[in-house]
Amino acid sequence: MTSSGTNPGGLPGSAAWELLLPAASAPARARGRFLQGALREAIRAGRLAPGTRLPSSRELAKDLGVSRGLVTEAYEQLAAEGYLRSGRGAGTWVGGAVRAAAPRARDLAPRPRGVRVDFVPGSPDLSLFPRAAWAGAQREVLAELPHHDLGYPDPRGLPRLRSALAELLARRRGVVADPERIVVVAGVAQAAALLGSVLHARGLREIGVEDPGSPQHDGLYAAAGLRPVPLPLDGEGLAPGPLHASGVRAAVTTPAHQYPTGIACSPGRRAQLLEWARSVDGLLLEDDYDGDFRYDRAPVGALQGLDPERVAYAGSVSKSLAPGLRLGWLLVPEFLADAVVDRKRTMDLGHPSVDQAVFARFLERGDYDRQLRRCQRAYRERRDVLVAALAEHFPHARVSGIAAGLHAIAELPERYGPESRFVRQAAAAGVAVRPLSACAHARGDESAVRLVLGYAHLPAARIREGVRLMAAALDG
Repeated sequence: MTSSGTNPGGLPGSAAWELLLPAASAPARARGRFLQGALREAIRAGRLAPGTRLPSSRELAKDLGVSRGLVTEAYEQLAAEGYLRSGRGAGTWVGGAVRAAAPRARDLAPRPRGVRVDFVPGSPDLSLFPRAAWAGAQREVLAELPHHDLGYPDPRGLPRLRSALAELLARRRGVVADPERIVVVAGVAQAAALLGSVLHARGLREIGVEDPGSPQHDGLYAAAGLRPVPLPLDGEGLAPGPLHASGVRAAVTTPAHQYPTGIACSPGRRAQLLEWARSVDGLLLEDDYDGDFRYDRAPVGALQGLDPERVAYAGSVSKSLAPGLRLGWLLVPEFLADAVVDRKRTMDLGHPSVDQAVFARFLERGDYDRQLRRCQRAYRERRDVLVAALAEHFPHARVSGIAAGLHAIAELPERYGPESRFVRQAAAAGVAVRPLSACAHARGDESAVRLVLGYAHLPAARIREGVRLMAAALDG
């Protein structure tokens, strides 16, 4: 480039061609935009440092084989944005306001690295996602979706989806499902955040959580300003005595399949929990995270169906389709409905309309029911494989919580303890496991090894390999 030898600190010719060649070879109508983009990116990335003098518009236009006006326009635009500075007769220079761009975005998704077999629970088998059916529903929706549905939606969700969800939940989960009190949310996590913030605004400062329970609940409610109060379980579910003694007026429960123990709340205990809620003018939040997956009989109906004014009900497609869809629902008692909808509106102005319409179509034509049946068959088979593998490699292990859900509790003989050592040895063998103690608020006796083993996301061969690797690591 002609200016590189005469302008101290100027842009070297070879560098100019490397940075700007794509702009020169772009279609004629796009060259100006490409040139601006190439210069902007070079300055952001630090390849053109502050104080670097650029060639004159005439010289750069000649070297690139473009019009001088195109280069002049690019310089003027970048000067207006603060990337360049220029003065009459003083040339054009890279400005000093720009700092090098941040590194490329990292992927913070919770994926295990360096693990041969991952038994950590929480995920379905994502390879079972019905791509063809979902893509078909998406094509149909995009072809027929009214233009006005692309505007800001009802913060509760599209009426079409809320009606389809009401039918589904009443039929499959025994929920009293008024479409007017369904709020479409980004999974159970957002349902918890919404409800927690509304309860905080009404003066509550504490919320009861099951102990052991989901490790995520504490953080979700603490972020909403509610202090989690651990509440113990017994063989029938959330223990009523400690619940009454705690003084809380709101509590979270997983009655269909307690996480992580797998306890199904007994009929008598359901009645006791509702009695508590009525006696303290309180509220139960039912997290129905995997209620559709029961293998020994029909799924147990939701607690909400017994008293919809004392139970808020939350669920999602995270276990049935994929957590990445960020689709869920919250059914709220009438006395909280307006406040929850107002908070949802201020939080995100509503869930994405296209995603809602696709899911509604998926529900309406029976694809969701077919997906649930497909997953139930696959997960029941994998559960049986896990139970058999544990019996083979860990004789006398006790396995529980297997009547439903996507994980099992395995209690190993005491000789395999302490628990912390077992987890370390399994990790050294390339097997990731979650101990039951990780779900408890207080560290208990670690002499016993109790594991929460997720199996739904693993093919049968991988389940057998993982159990074999654990056993081999302990024998070695």
